[in-house]
Formats: sequence, C-alpha cells, structure tokens
Amino acid sequence: MALLETRVPTRSAGFWPVAFAFTVAMAFSTVPAPLYPLYGYPTFTVTVVFAAYAVGVVVSLLLAGHVSDQIGRRRILIPALGLELVAAVLFLSGTSLPVLLAARLITGLGVGMITATATAHLLELNGGSPARFEIVSTAANIGGLGLGTLVAGVIASFVDSPLRTPYLIFVFLLVAAIAAVSSAPETVRPDPGYRYRPQRVTTGRGPAYLAAATGAFAAFSVFGFFTSVAPGFVAGTLHHESRAVAGLIVFVVFGGSAAAQTLTTGLSARRRTTLGLTAQAVGTVTLVTGMHQASLTVFLLGGLLAAAGAGVLFKASIGTVAALATTAERGAALAGIFLIAYLALAVSALAIGIAAVTTPVITVMTWFAAALLSMLATVAALTRQSSNGSA
Repeated sequence: MALLETRVPTRSAGFWPVAFAFTVAMAFSTVPAPLYPLYGYPTFTVTVVFAAYAVGVVVSLLLAGHVSDQIGRRRILIPALGLELVAAVLFLSGTSLPVLLAARLITGLGVGMITATATAHLLELNGGSPARFEIVSTAANIGGLGLGTLVAGVIASFVDSPLRTPYLIFVFLLVAAIAAVSSAPETVRPDPGYRYRPQRVTTGRGPAYLAAATGAFAAFSVFGFFTSVAPGFVAGTLHHESRAVAGLIVFVVFGGSAAAQTLTTGLSARRRTTLGLTAQAVGTVTLVTGMHQASLTVFLLGGLLAAAGAGVLFKASIGTVAALATTAERGAALAGIFLIAYLALAVSALAIGIAAVTTPVITVMTWFAAALLSMLATVAALTRQSSNGSA
C-alpha cells in the first residue's frame, strides 16, 4: 500500500464526509432490529434472518475487507454503500422471508466492505489529534449501530407504514453518504501489480493477538444478542411491545458502549482490557439476573454495563492489532479482527436462536453467559501471558 501525499488540510476536509457515511452505513445495518416483531416471524426465523446479515459480513470481510489497502479506499466504500442502497430498496419491496434474507445478506456484504475500510480511511484523513480519530470512529461504528435502532423504533411508533418509512428515509441518507464519500480525497495510491488473495484470518501471532481476537469475539457475542434476540424477548417475555422502547433499549446499549470507549481514550491498552473484562463480566451476570427476575430495569442495567465493557474490550483489541500491524497491512489487520468479531455475531445469534427452539430463552442465556465468562477468563490469561513475555 502506498499512501498518497496530499496536503493535510485537503485530507482533513474529507474526514467528516467519510465519518457521516460510516455512521449512516452502520445505522442502516441495525434498522430492522426493533422491527423484527412486526414481521410476525418466530424467534428462530428472526435469528436466521439476522444470521444471514452476519454471514454476509463475514464473507465480505474475508473476500473484500482488506482490498482497499491495494486499490484505494473510495473504490471499496462507494460500491459498498451501493449494496446498502440495494438492500434498502429490497426492504421496501416486500416483507416475505426470501426478501428479508436477501436484504440482510446484501446489507452484511456492504458492511463487511465498509467497517475496516472506513476505519482506515478516517485514520488517514484525520488532520487533528489521535483522540479525534478514536472518538469519531467509535461514534460512527458502535454509536451508529445504536442510532439505527433508535431512529427505526421511534419512526415505527408514529407512522402508518412502520415497515416502509424507516427504509425510505435511509434510501435518501445512503444516497447522501455515497455523495459524501465521492467528495472525500483518496488516501491510497492503487498498486498496479497487486495480485488478489482472500483475507488471512490471523494477521499477527502470539498471545497478544490471540487475546485481542478472543476479546473481539466475546465483545461482539454480546452485541449479537442485543441486535437479534433481545427485542423479541423484551416484547414477548417482558411485555414491552412498543417499537420505540425496543429501539431505545438497543440504542442505550450501543450508546453506552460508544460512550465507554470514548471515556477510556486516555487509558493504555492493558488498562482498557482489564476494565472491559471486568465490566462485561459483571454486566453479563446482571443481565441474566434481570432475565430471571423479569425485570426490565435490571435487564437494561446489565445490558448497558455488559455492552460498555464489550465496547472497551473491543477498542483494546483494535488498538492491539493496529500496533502489531505494519502500515502496509493496516486495512488487512483491521479486516481480520472485524472478521473474527462478526463471526461471533453470527455464531451467538444462531446458537441462541437454535437453542431457544427447544429450551426457554432464559435458560439458554444462562448457559450463554457461562460460555461468555469462560471466554473473558481466557482473554485475561492470554493478556497476562503476553505482558509477561514482553516484560
């Protein structure tokens, strides 16, 4: 990868358009979350639809998430946003299961191309302090995920066409996002001798990378629950059927995650990891306790704490991987960790959904929490090992 030598002011001028496009793309990816109960499908079908999205992300990250290092950031971002636009049009065309599966799969393909590429593009366009990049990229990525559910949930509560209006709004936003990226400067000089290869799952080796990868997997397992099964649980078991409430719950969870990442900007990766592990572990136990007590307050408190810890842990994982990678492998390294994270999103949603077919969802979540706590303990052990090795 060769970075283009454009002037800092020119680059910096493209920072906010790319941040806007990144936010819109991530927000669109979670628009269906508070709307799933309105489609009338059972929990297992909803998890399959959600898994189609996660599979799309994983496939896209594996095949195209790293390619912008060689052919340019905009050459990936603009087609990816185009895929999101196609998915929005599909959502508007009908509510049948094949349409939903196709729309979610295409959404995932677009998001997989966007996550690592937009993150790397923002880093290269950042003309300010490193803190600005961390705060804005976090707000666009994790904050955008929460924003999509909030917008969809609120709109669906006050319009006559709740399964059409949110998508129609995002059609216009995605068109604006494509225009925004088109106006931003390119930061990578295409390599004419580039020979394509799929993404390598492990861009880096040793305990530090394994800790980062396991941390990312554990973090996104929590996010998978809240963007797939949680809205249905809140509506069915806790009897809060308002779409605005469902959207607000997911927004609070992701908003808390984004806020926690922002507030821990000044901490070292080791401190972030410790804080993230502790908060996610305590939050997970509290979350399951709230489910057993059928208490929305305890459930939401646990979800907020678990997601905050997951956000901090994921941020630490991103920082570790970025530090291990060379400049020429920046996009590939980020794509690798996002690949692992979104694989967790698919696995957690499918595992919970399949198990819930024959087992009460509260029991399933109890076992899920036990598995999650085991992963967090593994991250702690690997982090300690890597620290001892570098001492």
